Amino acid sequence: MIRTHVAGGDFGHLRAEFSLPESFGPDVLAEAEAAVVDPLESAGGREDATGLPFVTIDPPGAKDLDQAVLIERVDGGGFRVHYAIADLAAFIPPGGALDKEARRRGQTLYLPDGNVPLHPPVLSEGAASLLPGETRPAVLWTIDVDAGGEPTATNVRRALVRSTEQFDYETVQASIDAGDPHPSVAALPELGRLRRELAIRRGAVELQLPEQEISGDPDGGWALIQRPRNDVDAWNAEISLLTGMAAAKIMIEAGVGVLRTLPQPDAEAIEWLGRSAQALNIDWPEGKSVSEFLAALDPGQPASMALFADTTRLLRGAGYTAFDGELPALTTHAGIGGAYAHVTAPIRRLVDRFATEICLAVSAGREVPAWVRVALAEVPEQMTASDTLAAKVERACIDQVEVWVMAEHIGGEFGAIVLRAEETKAEILVEDPPVMSKCTGEKLPEGERIRVRLTAVDVTKRKLSFERA
Repeated sequence: MIRTHVAGGDFGHLRAEFSLPESFGPDVLAEAEAAVVDPLESAGGREDATGLPFVTIDPPGAKDLDQAVLIERVDGGGFRVHYAIADLAAFIPPGGALDKEARRRGQTLYLPDGNVPLHPPVLSEGAASLLPGETRPAVLWTIDVDAGGEPTATNVRRALVRSTEQFDYETVQASIDAGDPHPSVAALPELGRLRRELAIRRGAVELQLPEQEISGDPDGGWALIQRPRNDVDAWNAEISLLTGMAAAKIMIEAGVGVLRTLPQPDAEAIEWLGRSAQALNIDWPEGKSVSEFLAALDPGQPASMALFADTTRLLRGAGYTAFDGELPALTTHAGIGGAYAHVTAPIRRLVDRFATEICLAVSAGREVPAWVRVALAEVPEQMTASDTLAAKVERACIDQVEVWVMAEHIGGEFGAIVLRAEETKAEILVEDPPVMSKCTGEKLPEGERIRVRLTAVDVTKRKLSFERA
């Protein structure tokens, strides 16, 4: 983990630039407070699952806890996955002030100095959050998986759950590495590996690019962090993907739902990737699929990083596809290698609440609620707009911290990896501090390490200028 500290720094100007809401209206807050005291009754009641020892795995300090997990080994070498998801529908009357505001926001936006939540904190960090030791309404998915990692049965219903522990990724990873995992996730490594192997065989594409993050320091400053993804991150994500794929299957079979979709890359894009690999001196064994080829690369190697950066063009065109009756032409997600839906993060993402209600109704043999069917016409556009805004806000925050960090180092030299190169410029990853930027120079070697010099910092435009040293 690489940290570079910068003192001070306020993100208020970014909130104003993107017109982010500062608070919730009094009608929204009043409805949320009332829902805490008197949640909506669920059709068919709730199963009491408070005896299941769920745990949560989230970033350190998280309070908006969407998911709690318990994985059991069963006879025959298979697994039973219990996945409890926060039940926001228990607190949000359809068509009310909370519902309208959530549709306007679309998702929670995360800024270094505090998030812009989808729902009021009294719900998102309180009554709806799966906090440890608290009994909470949840949507409980139980998915039976065979010894090869394939799901064999799915059951989804409303329940009451109680998480027993709140963990972060590094804590769980450390306990697994030490051979002393919590019993509720002791089977996570085995199941996670199986699911990852299946994903590669399905053709799933995972780009293992380094992630830039912003972290707050105790003295009030900000730090740029390059945090490598550990195994628990990947395994935990596979449990969410397993659930999302089960949800997609339910909706497709019922002929009503909303899916996360991505078209397959065309032959020209794959041929272009092959030429990029050849230019980077990366061998692509004959007969290996894109997924198998990329999964075998070492993400820590400069050439691999450059190829992963190039591969992003294979994953363009993601969207949300709603249907009610005839199935759409596209029902799959190329990055996942199958049909998939968002159902595991309803505290933080709007679409999950609607998709979940469809799965619950279909599984119980009930009609899908009318308010859900009506919403299907609007939810894809609402989510696309919020995804676009979230990406812009995240990039602006990182750009802002980058210029704060680098402002005192004009003229300094740094080591960098060339990710994408053109004739006289390239996209680079400065390794310490972890900064993504543009660099000028002749014949910049894609996929190799070079020395670069910081020539200018434009704080107003949040832009850095580098040249080859």
